Amino acid sequence: MVKTSLRPFVASMALALALPMSAMAADDSSAATSADSQLPIQSLRLFAEAFERIKQNYVSEVSDQKLIQYAIQGMVANLDPHSAYLDPDSFRDLQESTSGEFGGLGIEVDEQDGMIRVVAPIDDTPAQRADLRAGDLIIKINNEAVSSLSVTDAINLMRGKPGSSITLTIMREGVNQPIVKTLKRDIIRVKSVRSKLYDNGYGYLRITQFQEDSGQEVIRALQQMQGEAASHGGLKGIVMDLRNNPGGVLQAAVEVAGAFLDGGLVVYTQGRGDDEGRTDFKAKAGDMTHGVPLVVLINGGSASASEIVSGALQDRKRAVVLGEPSFGKGSVQTIMPLGKDSAIKLTTALYFTPNGRSIQAEGITPDIRVKDVKVTPMNVDGVSIKEADLKGHLDNAGGNTSSSDQSIGNLIETDYPLFESFNLLKALSLTKR
Repeated sequence: MVKTSLRPFVASMALALALPMSAMAADDSSAATSADSQLPIQSLRLFAEAFERIKQNYVSEVSDQKLIQYAIQGMVANLDPHSAYLDPDSFRDLQESTSGEFGGLGIEVDEQDGMIRVVAPIDDTPAQRADLRAGDLIIKINNEAVSSLSVTDAINLMRGKPGSSITLTIMREGVNQPIVKTLKRDIIRVKSVRSKLYDNGYGYLRITQFQEDSGQEVIRALQQMQGEAASHGGLKGIVMDLRNNPGGVLQAAVEVAGAFLDGGLVVYTQGRGDDEGRTDFKAKAGDMTHGVPLVVLINGGSASASEIVSGALQDRKRAVVLGEPSFGKGSVQTIMPLGKDSAIKLTTALYFTPNGRSIQAEGITPDIRVKDVKVTPMNVDGVSIKEADLKGHLDNAGGNTSSSDQSIGNLIETDYPLFESFNLLKALSLTKR
C-alpha cells in the first residue's frame, strides 16, 4: 500500500498557528487577551492528524479538496439547522431561488431530529400538487434514508432534470403509516405575488415567497386593486395571505411592510455585542393604502420574512393578525462567498420585532386564532320558502343576484380561514365609516 505523507502539511499548519502565538508573546499589550481568543493549537493538530489518517488509510482514495470540503460542511452544519456550506451547485441554486426561477419540487425544508421537515410547499409547484404539507417529515428520498443527510444534500437530491420522477416517503402527524408520494420535477417559476378583488372592494394579496422584486410586485398589485375598486367606492380593506410562505429576502420583507406603514421601524437584527451588533430596518414615509383596514393571515408554515412582516404590522397596530402561530424562524443567515464559486450560509444575528420581541423559536402569535377546518353545510329537515319561490314575485330591479367566484361567501367551504379574514375585514371597514 502506498502511503502519502502529510508531514509537510502538518508542519506548515503548525508554523501558521505558531506565528500568532509568537507575536502575542512579543507584545505585552496582548498578555491580557483571553484564552478563548487564542487559536486552539492542540485541536487543530488533532484535525491535521485525522486528515492524515484518512488520507493514508481510508478504503478508497479521497482528494485533499474533497476532505477539506467535507470538513467545512461538518463544521458549519453542526452550528444550527440553517447554517450550511454551499458548494458551487448549491450556491448557484440559492442565487436562482432568490431570483424566482429554479429547477426542482418547489418545497422549503429544514432539519429536525435527523429528518428533513417540510416548512412549506410553494404555490403551483409539484410539491403543492402532491399535497405535501407544512410539518411533514421526509424520511426517504427515492430509496435513500435521509437520516445521514444534511439539508443541503437533501435539497440536492430533490433537484434534478425537469420531467424526471422522484419518490418521497414522509411521516405526517396523525397518520400511522408512512406516506409514499411520487412527484415529477419541474422548472419552478415562482410568481411571488398574486392579487384579487372580492365583492368589488375587498382586496386579496397573496405572497408565496419573498424574492428580490417582491416589494415592487406588491406595490403594482395594490395599485391595480385600487384602480379596479375606484368605480365601486374605493378599496375598503385588504387581506394579506402569508400562509405557507417560507420567507426569503430580508429587504423584500421590509419593502412589503413599508407599503402599509408611514415610515418607522419594521425590524431590527441583533448580532454579537450590544449596540454595535444591532441593525435597524425602517420603512419609507408614506402608507400607499392610506390606512385602509388590513388583516394578515398566517399559519405554521409562515416563516422568517413572513414573520417579520406580520410581526411589524402587529406591533405597529397597523393590522390584525389572524390564523395559527407561525413557524418561529427568527435567525439571520448571511451568505459569505468562499473563493470564486462557493460560500457559507452562516447564522449571524436574530430578528426582533419593533417592540423587541424575538421571533426565534417563538414565532408570531395571531391576535385571533382560527384553525384551518373544513366546513360543510348542514342538512336541514323541512322546506324553506323564500320570497323568490313565490309565484308572481317581483324581480329585483337593482340588478345582478347571481353568485360569482369573486364573492366572499363562496370561500366558506373552500378556505375557511380566508373566509373569516374577510368577515373580520368587513367588520373593521364598517367601523371606519
